[in-house]
Amino acid sequence: MTPLVLSSLMRLCNRLLKPLMILITAIFISGCSSYRYESQVELNQPLITASGSTLDGTEVTIPNDFEGQPAILLFGYVHKSQFDIDRWLIGLDMTKDSRPDTVAIYELPAIKNPFAGWFSNRIDDAMREGIPREIWSDVITIYDDGDKVQRYTGNISPKNSRVLLVNSKGEVSYFYDRGFSVAALNELNKKVLSLNDEQR
Repeated sequence: MTPLVLSSLMRLCNRLLKPLMILITAIFISGCSSYRYESQVELNQPLITASGSTLDGTEVTIPNDFEGQPAILLFGYVHKSQFDIDRWLIGLDMTKDSRPDTVAIYELPAIKNPFAGWFSNRIDDAMREGIPREIWSDVITIYDDGDKVQRYTGNISPKNSRVLLVNSKGEVSYFYDRGFSVAALNELNKKVLSLNDEQR
């Protein structure tokens, strides 16, 4: 076989292999996303432990690394969750004067596909492109524990974000998974204020 023929065959294989790999990945992703979990969240009970990393590369374990201050956690499980998360973030920003400054807010994409870890760097890079660097530390991506988190919060109606408020002890004080609403936002802010009053 001449070098020219071999080179042509290699180019042909590369052209065929790339779409095949995309197809295989899509099959894996669609197959692994078919699981539907009911929520297991219980109020006034400890949040489960899960590990991830911020977009600026800091390893994080929740809720351990939040201990000592309350935190609002916005979990998203599919790409279209971002629309709901953005509405929550806008609402939280517009009502920030009604909450104490000690409350942290984090966005947590949690992917349960076991193969997503292979592409985690590319996924994180894509997110960094659309997020200002100054808030990379507020976005925590979860891959290894993605399935664990979704089993805990439930993932039915996956386009809805899962909104959790944890107190300074890591206990869940508020949970909401029905999509953004002003009433839910007001309820969340009231709960944050009640936590602040309890700590005084």
